[in-house]
Amino acid sequence: MTARYAVFGHPVLHSLSPRIHAAFGSQLGIAMEYAAIDAAPADFERALAHFAETGGLGANITLPHKEAALALCTHLGDRARRAGAANTLTRHADGWHGENTDGIGLVHDLTERRRIDLRSRRVLLVGAGGAARGVAPALLDAGIDELWVVNRTPEKADALVDAMGEPGRVHSRYWADLRNLGTFDMIVNATSAGRGGAPLELPFTLATARTLAVDLSYGEAAGPFLAWAQAAGCETRVDGLGMLVEQAAESFAIWHGRRPDTDPVYASLSARADALHTAD
Repeated sequence: MTARYAVFGHPVLHSLSPRIHAAFGSQLGIAMEYAAIDAAPADFERALAHFAETGGLGANITLPHKEAALALCTHLGDRARRAGAANTLTRHADGWHGENTDGIGLVHDLTERRRIDLRSRRVLLVGAGGAARGVAPALLDAGIDELWVVNRTPEKADALVDAMGEPGRVHSRYWADLRNLGTFDMIVNATSAGRGGAPLELPFTLATARTLAVDLSYGEAAGPFLAWAQAAGCETRVDGLGMLVEQAAESFAIWHGRRPDTDPVYASLSARADALHTAD
């Protein structure tokens, strides 16, 4: 039987993960099946169990299930445990083993592909859900100076900050405090606000021309934040496509023991996105 893998999310049919993993499998000569499975929060646990019962060997987890996935694992890798969220599950005899490849994927895209130095940066992280939890530890490990977390539900921001265990370096603030925080060297949007197409209401005082603006989403979902960043004067603006490809490669390596070459896959997806944008 062909090995079965999938990405779980809600919504998820737009996901590029099936195409990315198919390209990785073709590149390395590994036969596999990779599907997108849409599961509402109330149905996620049941859908994941059914996937395991029918031969599923590995799963990627995306919005909004990363924290729920963590709770369903019998074993956690260090990155998942530290983040409090899992985006990569591997089936073992004793149940699901969870890891988090989001943060390492983001840092690899920024530092290796784009040659951006993250060290000593003052960073604002907007959002405190599963995506934010995945990237926060990796940004700290990459050498940023300070991390400020703002979320519309302040209790979630406080919980993320507490989980990092570095009170002198990681701080939470209320949404209303945004106008009083000064400027940042890097702003990361880890919210799902862009999925509805609504503008992201952030003060322009947060950014300068040298501020690196990063959205963890890609495609249309990244549009509102990147439009805000352009209006704020940020010269370097990055969406989450590169992160998606890099975290997928890390997941692929966990499952198959071999890490694919991400450059041709990223180049193909990026060219397609540019062509679609031009066509619009």
